[in-house]
Amino acid sequence: MLFRVGALPDKATDAAARFHAEVLPKLLAELEGGDGPLTLVFAPADFTHAGWRLAAVQGLAREHAPLRVNALVSDDERAIAEAGRYLAGAGGVTGQLLPLDGNGAGEVLSDSK
Repeated sequence: MLFRVGALPDKATDAAARFHAEVLPKLLAELEGGDGPLTLVFAPADFTHAGWRLAAVQGLAREHAPLRVNALVSDDERAIAEAGRYLAGAGGVTGQLLPLDGNGAGEVLSDSK
């Protein structure tokens, strides 16, 4: 399930405070009733947000294992959809914060042709 975090303040400490006060209770309710992987979607922000976001995702993943919790950082709907599909099938991936650029990595190269 994709859970869109929504708009948060620009300042990292304010964003973290609002996330924990307003968004986290909704997330916890989803986790209590959920049985599949949960993927949070954060809007892009500067590097000062990476630490609190990663800590939140890792904490949720640990506390709710074996349910998988990950997060994406993007405003590109196509990239979010593709990454969401990948994470839904990636049974060993949890507690990750994945920034997406939407440009794609290009064609996969292989020596085994």
